[in-house]
Amino acid sequence: MGEPAETIDGWYCYHDFRSIDWTSWKRVPADERHSILAEFISMVEEWADNENRAEGSYALYSIIGQKADIMFMLLRPTMKELEQIEKAFNKTRLAEYTIPAYSYVSVVELGKYMFRGEGDPLEDPSIRERVFPILPKWEHVCFYPMYKKREGNDNWYSLPAKERGQLMYSHGMIGRKYAGHVKQIITGSTGFDDWEWGVTLFAHDVLQFKKLIYEMRFDEVSARFSEFGPFYIGNVLKKDEIEVYFQV
Repeated sequence: MGEPAETIDGWYCYHDFRSIDWTSWKRVPADERHSILAEFISMVEEWADNENRAEGSYALYSIIGQKADIMFMLLRPTMKELEQIEKAFNKTRLAEYTIPAYSYVSVVELGKYMFRGEGDPLEDPSIRERVFPILPKWEHVCFYPMYKKREGNDNWYSLPAKERGQLMYSHGMIGRKYAGHVKQIITGSTGFDDWEWGVTLFAHDVLQFKKLIYEMRFDEVSARFSEFGPFYIGNVLKKDEIEVYFQV
């Protein structure tokens, strides 16, 4: 049997997808809607202040399609802080007009095969930047969960650790071809959620998601060993665009 992989873990991560109850929202008087959104915008400003202090990060996106309307992605040093944020939003008046669509709990993760140095990897600034990232506010986001197969000869967990590391290193080199075009955040969720990893991609050109994921499908790690969950695609929702988005 294969040996368990070692990981470098960083901030805890929470993806919160919500659908808007537009029918109920449209019944709210305009001045009250403004007050409700002001409360939410104040919360987003708190997330931004936290990010400026390098005590976590956030991303806010509108989602395209029927799966959800908005997505919050939040990074914090502890699970307790993520719970507090979730509860704080649920207590807002805006939450009364949202319907939970999907959520994902994980931790920012980097396989140790990506660290070629010696000593504590967290002393390497490039490693710290990857496991304690400031989320980009790029134009588009793509999120999907995934796991590695455990099926017959395609059992990822029966491979020797060295072979897994070589395969993942090769897989990662494909992603490096898209550096500057796609920003990737990998979060591990084994023991935290229903899948094993969450992949969050950011890009200014939405077609880069299709190109990257399609190319990776031909790599052995994806072709033989990977199973993918639902895909969520969205557009950045800037603080000064929130009121426009919720206009009726």
